[in-house]
Amino acid sequence: MKRFILISMLLLSTAMGSLMFAQEAQQEPTKTAAATANTTQWKYIAAALAVGIACIAGGIAVGQIGAAAMGAMSENPELSGKALPYAGLAEGICLWGFLVALFILLI
Repeated sequence: MKRFILISMLLLSTAMGSLMFAQEAQQEPTKTAAATANTTQWKYIAAALAVGIACIAGGIAVGQIGAAAMGAMSENPELSGKALPYAGLAEGICLWGFLVALFILLI
């Protein structure tokens, strides 16, 4: 759990650092252009966080499922096919994160 929190904080600080050191745009006569640029930056950060967190969570889930499946197969080899759907469900978390990121970027 400490490792997950450390990785999350590292990713968040990297994302926020890109905003801190970004060059400021020239003064534009309308506020709408500046507001559009600001929301575009947040779209990319939100999409990156959606994919990143979903993939980290999916990796943790597949690791736990894989360890449990290998332990169960060592005792009973007939259980090898029953763990596959659970690993597929855990990998589906990554796909949902990718779909959410696409929706964020397209809207």
